[in-house]
Amino acid sequence: MKKDFLSIWDFTTEKIYQIFELANRLRKVMKNGQPFYPLKGKNIALIFEKPSTRTRVSFEVAINQLGANSIFLSTQDIHLGKSESLEDTARVLSRYVQGVIIRTFEHERLVRFASIAGIPVINALSDLLHPCQAMADFYTLWLKKDLKKIKLAWVGDGNNVCHSLILGAARLGVNMVVSTPEKYQPEPSIVEKAQDAGGKIEIISQPREAVRGADVVYTDVWVSMGQEQEKEEKEKIFQEYQVNPSLLKLAKPDVVVMHCLPAHRGKEITDEVMDGKNSIVWEQAENRLHIQRAILIEIMS
Repeated sequence: MKKDFLSIWDFTTEKIYQIFELANRLRKVMKNGQPFYPLKGKNIALIFEKPSTRTRVSFEVAINQLGANSIFLSTQDIHLGKSESLEDTARVLSRYVQGVIIRTFEHERLVRFASIAGIPVINALSDLLHPCQAMADFYTLWLKKDLKKIKLAWVGDGNNVCHSLILGAARLGVNMVVSTPEKYQPEPSIVEKAQDAGGKIEIISQPREAVRGADVVYTDVWVSMGQEQEKEEKEKIFQEYQVNPSLLKLAKPDVVVMHCLPAHRGKEITDEVMDGKNSIVWEQAENRLHIQRAILIEIMS
């Protein structure tokens, strides 16, 4: 039976930790320059309907390092859902390649594609979820802290990254507090799923209260791709949600600051924080590569 990775919820707690351990082993193998090609001979298509830096480059490098071949397909390269149905594209690609990585808009398109495809499908981002990002984030924290003893404060928009962190927090026993304006809270169905599974997820509006005593402070852009028409309104509403030195003083002294990038410096985060001693943003970005190698082996081998 084929495996897909559309949501962090697709992995059990045990499986997530196994992938973390595998990522560590692969990290050492690659650092030492040892040849390791578990996906040799496989071809993996990357369908990107949105632009990308970290997701595209980290996946292409990971695929090549594992011995497979990557084929990048933008919306200008294929008929996907335009002159050919989504389902027919899935049927055709299933006969050419051994896996597909998709970065798209509506999550429902991803689910439809995966339901038809006879090969593994990985979610490289949808409007609802960004599971590869969340896996890299929790892997980064796992290397530094006891996940069951931390408070993770999310400050900003209740977006796709926030959704995947909520689900991951529930899987891993992380206490997570989400602070967003009421209009931009995360999807209730995501929060309910996490809470029903025993997740310690709290939704509040006051960012200062959310950050108080936090071990981790995480933020993201206020205006995601496809929301440009809301830019002016959002930038007014989110002013008090900026992660700056004043806000960070309320967290623990050894707090770590995370951002999934790209960052709009001076908006959701200041230069002092982004480049400060508490920032682990660049480690977090690097770990996209390490965790995605492990995900590819788990899904594709």
